[in-house]
Amino acid sequence: MTSPTLPSRRRQRSARVLVACVLLALAAVAVVGAAVVGGSGPLLGAAVVAVLLGATATRITHTELADSRRDAAQDRAEQAQAYRDLTADRVAEQQHYVRRTTTTLEGHRSTISGLVEELAGARTEVAEARLAVEREHDRADRAEAEGRLLTGLLDQAEERAAEAIVRLAELEDEHLVLTTALEAERAAWAVSPALRKRA
Repeated sequence: MTSPTLPSRRRQRSARVLVACVLLALAAVAVVGAAVVGGSGPLLGAAVVAVLLGATATRITHTELADSRRDAAQDRAEQAQAYRDLTADRVAEQQHYVRRTTTTLEGHRSTISGLVEELAGARTEVAEARLAVEREHDRADRAEAEGRLLTGLLDQAEERAAEAIVRLAELEDEHLVLTTALEAERAAWAVSPALRKRA
């Protein structure tokens, strides 16, 4: 804000000062005229008139000076009042600004607190998600290891089954051979008593 502008008081001081100057000039003319005329009477009268005119001029000048001082004091008082009003306005504006800024800051602080809480919650969720992912990775690793183990066991079982099939085939062949030999032996025994009778 700019400083307050007060109305300028330009007084017509020249009229009073001009009158005082004219009175002093008249006093000087009266004294010079009395001196030129000569004689103590006119000179004394001129001196009395000069003193009276000088006193009047002094009184006019004193009145002008007092009025000037009074007007200047009134101007200063008005200016001081204007500055007081301006200061009061600025203080009110400053208080309003402080209140508004404080409210804004409180809102920002509240928002920041909420965001900090949300961030803490998000961090907790991220940590829990990481733990869950790690648990799933561990479970997947265990499942993969178990799968490899089961694959190995299955391969071994298939290998044993294949060996058992081969062994079963061998045993079936042996059984067939033994059965054939037994049948031949029985047949031979069956034929043998008949041969024995014939002999």
